[in-house]
Amino acid sequence: MKNYFIKKIKIFIQFNKSFCKSLEKFFPNFFGTNEDWNKDLKKIIETYIDSKKPKKILEVGSSNRPILEKSKDYSYFGLDIEKISDHDIYDDFLVQSIENKLDQKFDMIISKTLLEHVRDNTKSFRTIYEALEEDGVTMHYIPSKFHFYSIILRIVGHKSQKFLIKYTRPETASVTGYPTFFHKCSPEQVKELCKNIGFKKIEIIYFYRATDYFSFFIPAFIIVAIFENLFRYFNLNFFVSGMILIANKNDYPRIL
Repeated sequence: MKNYFIKKIKIFIQFNKSFCKSLEKFFPNFFGTNEDWNKDLKKIIETYIDSKKPKKILEVGSSNRPILEKSKDYSYFGLDIEKISDHDIYDDFLVQSIENKLDQKFDMIISKTLLEHVRDNTKSFRTIYEALEEDGVTMHYIPSKFHFYSIILRIVGHKSQKFLIKYTRPETASVTGYPTFFHKCSPEQVKELCKNIGFKKIEIIYFYRATDYFSFFIPAFIIVAIFENLFRYFNLNFFVSGMILIANKNDYPRIL
């Protein structure tokens, strides 16, 4: 009986996802999007590397899914709370939390979809600031705490979150489902935090789309899409789905 019920749920979810894909295809200006934070973040980072030639780069929370590749032009470090299986991805790998002090200095510190999983981002950004060289820069993609999916994650809790991911987004089960805290993870909070710590020339690029999280249920997908379009139209950055943060340790010119 249980297996029968689970099978029906999977069929229901698959139908909803297929229908939502069709909505994106036939109404691209409303349900679709040209946003790609992953691509944009990588382009910004690579452009900076080409222009400023950093020698030591640290990717935080990278595990086995790095943003960059090893290069003869820089030393590439990874950092995570767990060891990795592929030791050829980085030049060196640090096993610790970003909340704890680092013993080395870096020209550039980057991450994606990490900081929402950290309990205390005041500690995280202080660690990052202290670990940067005087002309260093930090760049991150951070999911925002006031989008619908972020609020729901905090309401349902970690155990329910893992259960839901298993059935609604099984393709991401191996890379998501970690506890989320969203500490200081709104645009205003993270900007104010960085300013208070001492960062200069703080820039934020906003992203609004996260309807894919709701494609398992057509009505939720449509409702979220309506609100996302309204948020974008009226520049309501409080409700963005995520942001790229760029912050410099000092006021040195930066070329992108």
